[in-house]
Amino acid sequence: MAPPLVHLENKVAIVTGGSRGIGEAIARAYADAGAKVVIASRKQEGVDRVAASIREAGGEAHGVAFHAGELDQIPKLVEATVAKFGRVDVLVNNAATNPYFGPLLNVERSQWEKTFEVNVRGYFELARAVAKHLLDRDAKGAIVNVASIVALAGAPLQGVYGMTKAAVVSMTQTLAVELAPSGIRVNAIAPGLVDTKFASAIVHNPDIVARVVERTPMRRYAQPQEIAGAALFLASDAASFVTGHTLVVDGGLMVSGM
Repeated sequence: MAPPLVHLENKVAIVTGGSRGIGEAIARAYADAGAKVVIASRKQEGVDRVAASIREAGGEAHGVAFHAGELDQIPKLVEATVAKFGRVDVLVNNAATNPYFGPLLNVERSQWEKTFEVNVRGYFELARAVAKHLLDRDAKGAIVNVASIVALAGAPLQGVYGMTKAAVVSMTQTLAVELAPSGIRVNAIAPGLVDTKFASAIVHNPDIVARVVERTPMRRYAQPQEIAGAALFLASDAASFVTGHTLVVDGGLMVSGM
């Protein structure tokens, strides 16, 4: 019997922002699918907790403290992964920040710069480092960038965050075209509202969340594991002819006209 298409056996994956929320769900899904997973996030305690839990469940995982806004940490993350598991096959750029929630015209320069530093420059530099690693090995691979539906439409109160995620979508498309001849696929996921600490400003605001749910055809918001399935598909051989795509996972919100 042929193996299932959606698996990551014999693959090594880095998942940033992997200590909680969407990143943690993706890391667990990848480990369940057979990948060796390096979980990267800012606090060592958090990544160690998730890695230990995965190992207790029979998977292979390792935690690395990592700040996506610190450029000198990017090569160290790749080096640590190679030292632990021998190579990198899959990257999930998920670590992000959103320090400002409010009208776009009122954003402070420091908030603007921090958001772009982590969400755009951090994503790009880590994607570049992993792509170079794959090219040096003459190996195929997959990069999955976690964007957002606010990249695809107006984003009231989340304007700077929306701009960074629009940049991620553009970056995904360009890298996909440039890297496709080398067998490296680059795709993005655009989640809608997800029940995470990161989205707590919305999820825990009864008025805002009620409006979002009302406009969502499925009449609810997502749980992190519902985004993990998309990330697993895009990293697997089931998506072998998919590159440059942004997979919207929003319960129908975008097609309903928002």
